[in-house]
Amino acid sequence: MAGYKPPSFAERTAAAAAARTASLAKLKAKAPLSPEELAARARKAAEQEARVAQKREAALAASAARKAEAAKRKEEAAAAAQPKPQLSEEERKAARDARYAARKARAK
Repeated sequence: MAGYKPPSFAERTAAAAAARTASLAKLKAKAPLSPEELAARARKAAEQEARVAQKREAALAASAARKAEAAKRKEEAAAAAQPKPQLSEEERKAARDARYAARKARAK
């Protein structure tokens, strides 16, 4: 039984050249595209590009809205974290008296 004999360099280059010529012959035999088909492909590509651009704009708008919302929440948190102004003794007495008067008014 004979063993495997690898192809020589000349055999490999000849096989590659034959494959190249066969491939070129196949491409040359293919019919060229009609102008209508070319126009349809161009129109389809333009529509796809418009969809991609619209999606990109929507994503940018959504991102800007998220950033604005995050900034708003951050400002609200900073405002809530600020210390409340201390009431003077007279203001605390007035507030206490108002609560007392409201409670008495409800009891009646």
